[in-house]
Amino acid sequence: MNQIKIGRFIKELRKERGLTQEQLAEQFGVSRRTVSRWETGSNLPDLDILVEMSDYFSVSLRELLDGERNAMKMDKELKDTVLKVADYSNEEKRKLTKRMHLLFIVGFIAGVIYMILLFTDNTDNFVGGLCQGITLGMMILGVMMTSRHAAKIRAFKLRLLHKMKK
Repeated sequence: MNQIKIGRFIKELRKERGLTQEQLAEQFGVSRRTVSRWETGSNLPDLDILVEMSDYFSVSLRELLDGERNAMKMDKELKDTVLKVADYSNEEKRKLTKRMHLLFIVGFIAGVIYMILLFTDNTDNFVGGLCQGITLGMMILGVMMTSRHAAKIRAFKLRLLHKMKK
């Protein structure tokens, strides 16, 4: 799959419709910068956006992924399969986001408790140390999981878990 070719094709389709990057971004609920990255080939749209894009521009998903128009049309079965995969991917993202929010809330609560202990001059006990550790741990975890390396960390974790099950 040639990302640059796909990006050029997306740009061509956008220009055929007489749209600016800003207008296309608004259509798919992304930023103009994201559209620019698609068109330069430095990034690809998510799978669910690719499916929407194929409908919007009246081209097949295969044509979008090939970066050129083909005479063949994508059959309904393939499109349904791709939509199911996109739904699964979105569900996984939603679950991960929910877990992250829970961890951030725990870290925030621990931070508040630590601040209260700090103002009452009671940080030298077990609870103070525990709250400080939880807060610091959640901050580090938050930075790691919201960085661009989060997918690599998650893949590594899944490989480790898979090895442990054997």
